[in-house]
Amino acid sequence: MIRIARDSGASETAPPLELGPRVRELRRAQGWTLEQAARQAGLARSTLSKIENGQMSPTYDALKKLALGLGITVPQLFTPPRREQVMGRMVTTRAGEGSGQITATYEHELLAEALRTKRMLPYRARIRARSFEEFDGWVRHDGEEFLYVLTGTIRLLTEFYEPVEMKRGDSAYYDAAMGHNVISTSPEDATILWVTSLD
Repeated sequence: MIRIARDSGASETAPPLELGPRVRELRRAQGWTLEQAARQAGLARSTLSKIENGQMSPTYDALKKLALGLGITVPQLFTPPRREQVMGRMVTTRAGEGSGQITATYEHELLAEALRTKRMLPYRARIRARSFEEFDGWVRHDGEEFLYVLTGTIRLLTEFYEPVEMKRGDSAYYDAAMGHNVISTSPEDATILWVTSLD
């Protein structure tokens, strides 16, 4: 039996998996043929085929190559996925139906609010600020952030990089713990889509 330690500190016992079907499942999840997966792992196609069909027990070196090729760790070859069922959660937000939060610098429209527990916080923002001085210093928070310019032009100001001029269709992904602010540089307030990770 395999004991799995979870982030919460609890542990649970997982039934051992047969390596062959597990490798086949992981390969197919990538959409790879035997040839593609074998090339990715640096193994012979015949070797991978034998592993999948339970006709050979791979060496630890082969297991390391296989895990590296699949983009996982060796223990993950032997443990089941944490969630075996798809939850199928979904929510839609019609235009203009998100709840608003207005500050001196931004006007946020929160999206997907019906999902109380989620890993991302998406929102549409109207950028009212026109200079760094309008902020009370840098904005910083946990997680990572993605922004996509919907209308107008903006300047993305960050603590460690030169300012970036951005227009409609431009995007940026950054560490939100780094100081950051966004200002509009177009005559009208720019609008952006912002997505913040909550993990």
